[in-house]
Amino acid sequence: MKCSVFIATSADGYIATPEGGVDWLQTAGNPKAEMGNNADMGFNAFIDSVDCMIMGRKCMEVIAAMHLTPEQWPYRDLPIVVLSKTVRKPLKGLGYHAEIFASDIGDLIKDLEGRGLKHAYVDGGATITSFINRRLINEMTITQAPILLGNGIPLFGTLEHSVMLEKPESMVFPNGFIQYTYSVGYT
Repeated sequence: MKCSVFIATSADGYIATPEGGVDWLQTAGNPKAEMGNNADMGFNAFIDSVDCMIMGRKCMEVIAAMHLTPEQWPYRDLPIVVLSKTVRKPLKGLGYHAEIFASDIGDLIKDLEGRGLKHAYVDGGATITSFINRRLINEMTITQAPILLGNGIPLFGTLEHSVMLEKPESMVFPNGFIQYTYSVGYT
């Protein structure tokens, strides 16, 4: 199964404030910039390329706390798997196709492949780190917001091995965000 990351960070590498807030994404850079055909910075094209989403419990809590309406829901009808050993059922507001998975990531990948799924969107810092440590991430798109948070939740936790970021591509958006896309190689 192909596993991809599509995530935003501050310029200093944080995905959220220490409390888990991501409101800074709405105010960073120039929110009034004319984005043309790139208003979503490639997110919808990315969502079109995946057939499931895997996230951690904290990511689920942040998304559920946004209280998104069905019209605002960005993940369409993707099946969502939440990795958690402490939560038994998905939080209200997480869409219709969410389930909790509390076992080994390798077993999850086998299960998803058994369902005929081929490309997973992996989200949440701890979850992304876990997948990298198991050498399961194939590509990463990291969109850097022009803001320094100074503290917060970092994108990556402790990595157990070196990770080679290959075939780099970058794009600068009119709002000041810079997007980097890499293939991932492992040593």
